[in-house]
Amino acid sequence: MSDHLFASLRRWPDLEAPNLFAVDASDRLILDEAATQLEGLQPGELVVMGDNYGALTLGAATLAGCRGIRVFQDSLVSELALAANAGDLSIHYESHPLDASLLAGARVVLMQLPRSLAELDEWAQAIARHAAPDVTVIAGGRIKHMTLAMNEVLGRSFNEVNAGRARQKSRTLTAFGIGHDHAELRFPTSSVLREPELPVDELTVSAHGGAFAGAALDIGTRFLLTFLPEMKPDASTAIDLGSGTGVLATSLALARPDLTVVAIDQSAAAVASTRETADANGVGARVEAAREDALTERPTASADLIVCNPPFHTGATVHAGVALRMLADARRVLKPGGELWVVFNTHLGYRDYLNRTVGPTRQAGRNSKFTVTVSVRA
Repeated sequence: MSDHLFASLRRWPDLEAPNLFAVDASDRLILDEAATQLEGLQPGELVVMGDNYGALTLGAATLAGCRGIRVFQDSLVSELALAANAGDLSIHYESHPLDASLLAGARVVLMQLPRSLAELDEWAQAIARHAAPDVTVIAGGRIKHMTLAMNEVLGRSFNEVNAGRARQKSRTLTAFGIGHDHAELRFPTSSVLREPELPVDELTVSAHGGAFAGAALDIGTRFLLTFLPEMKPDASTAIDLGSGTGVLATSLALARPDLTVVAIDQSAAAVASTRETADANGVGARVEAAREDALTERPTASADLIVCNPPFHTGATVHAGVALRMLADARRVLKPGGELWVVFNTHLGYRDYLNRTVGPTRQAGRNSKFTVTVSVRA
């Protein structure tokens, strides 16, 4: 049954390629390690976090007969993939935000370990705050992406953290015994940026654990900000595609009081961070933070300006196609004469793609690592 289930799972709407898979050995290992804990669970007592494409959720429903499964996926693409893969099993799970509605009364949590330690810390603290006192967390991942620091992070919220045996280059960490280091919330974090590239002397940044670069200014965004004065001066509507913590969106709104900005990200942590960053800097009324899959929800010819510092990975896999997928719909969404500004690692060479798919593209600037281009919708 498990082989049939796993063979049927797809990554769509995420990137699909012969070397990219919807299920890996860590999914199977987590389910095997959790088999005893899943026996006899009542509906609503199982929570799944970070399920990439549905293997953990649908595996628990099919193999262990779990019902009323509550699921949190920071990635909207993962959430959509689970829904697409679920079929008739969709009645057995429900998606939730990272709060008490997800975790209250949970006795077992299955988790694909997130990429960042900060994200793991926020998840672990949420479990410790809201789950049942006897909750057991079984978290797994590929060994090449795991570090001893993950044990330490889980140890902030739980009294015991045990590493399982490795299998097929995967390993699990089991945590239980809720500790006392969760009373004071550690997230979101915040910082005040004072950088010459910013349009104001001080910019307050809020960051949840899963937001890229945390409460700091990443170097790609820093370089793109230097071109802010050149970005379509007569624009009235702008989109920050892949907003992260909202530094670009908030900077645009601060620099241009007549500009309305939509900040789009598929990460729940990024959307929350963007909303808080905009509010902290007094432009929350002009910055809409939206959790969407790239530009698929945006109306045709609705934006004068799109800015983007795209990611270069899908999950833990480095793949240039992530950015290309994000940018593929830019021509449709831009108004005629609208501009798309993109910063990317120079070696990735996106300029030819942008010329073909968006419109005439020129290099606006280049430093030792990054290139910034501007494409004009004809």
